[in-house]
Amino acid sequence: MAAKYIVLARLLREELAASGGKPGYRLPTEEALSRRYGMSRQTVRHALQLLVEDGIIEKRQGSGSYLSGSQSAAPPPVAILVTFVDDYIFPTVLHNAQQVFAQRGYPTMVYATENRVSREREILQQLLTEPLSGILVEGSKTALPCANADLYRALREKGVPVLFFQGSYWDLDEFPSVCDDNFGGGLQLARHLIGQGHRRVGGIFKCDDMQAPQRYHGLLTGLFQAGLTVEDAHFCWYDTEDRLALVNQQDAGFLRRFLKERLADVTAVVCYNDEIAHFLIRELLTLGRQVPQDVAVVSFDNSYYSQMEPVTITSLSHYQYKTGQVAAQELLALMHGEPPRSRLLDWRLMVRSSG
Repeated sequence: MAAKYIVLARLLREELAASGGKPGYRLPTEEALSRRYGMSRQTVRHALQLLVEDGIIEKRQGSGSYLSGSQSAAPPPVAILVTFVDDYIFPTVLHNAQQVFAQRGYPTMVYATENRVSREREILQQLLTEPLSGILVEGSKTALPCANADLYRALREKGVPVLFFQGSYWDLDEFPSVCDDNFGGGLQLARHLIGQGHRRVGGIFKCDDMQAPQRYHGLLTGLFQAGLTVEDAHFCWYDTEDRLALVNQQDAGFLRRFLKERLADVTAVVCYNDEIAHFLIRELLTLGRQVPQDVAVVSFDNSYYSQMEPVTITSLSHYQYKTGQVAAQELLALMHGEPPRSRLLDWRLMVRSSG
């Protein structure tokens, strides 16, 4: 957690930005600030000194502290790291996070890692050299150990609050996160399919992001609880490079191999997300298989893919408008000195024609 004087400096920046104070505006006295925020005079003095060093205020001997006007009173930006900026659910999640920060006077800087560990490292190294109010991060290849743990910990030591959202690293559990209840979602889809009479269930999951193993775990737990047999061969795993080839080059080779060699007598397939479900349904229809009569398909995210023709997709909704919003609110709380808190967001099943 950041030192109290760093937290107070952020609060004062935010207050000054929101008040629209003009150059020459006189801040409350150290004693008044101490009473207002419940902090010692020493803490207040350190916070004001940070604002002096940043050129936000100037101290006048025997008179007090004044807004200088030489620098913007706006606080340093919040950095937002996402895997991809302009496709799938990312624009909606990103937009709603930015709205929350803007309402509190925080500018944002957005970086796309393309789900590449090396690119994530380059961005973090750059951010270590810049003034920041906080960092909101969707980790890269979170199913793997975090190769950039040293940089995340260096940022924390520098006093920059870090919060993970959507995907977090299993070996950085000392950092708070806001994620979907992926295990619970897999369990919910298992119970839905069992209720529809399915007994032979397969799946397609992404192997390099932590959400997928969690969803897979929940699915298998639900199937085992129902006394069903699970065949490993009925599950397909793909990675970021497979996904990019599918989306950008329409290369569905791994899906065709799954359908030809591994689908067998499976009557329902759980997909990692709507994007992969959309392409799977397209391949099934090309092969003359009917959805859901021959094979039911269900997935996660309730994105725009879920309502595209010709078959609408039964999908779990994680309230896209809330994911970015909740994550931004939790980071703001962390920036304001509140204890770190992780949250799991519940899913709601949206039943449509695919199963």
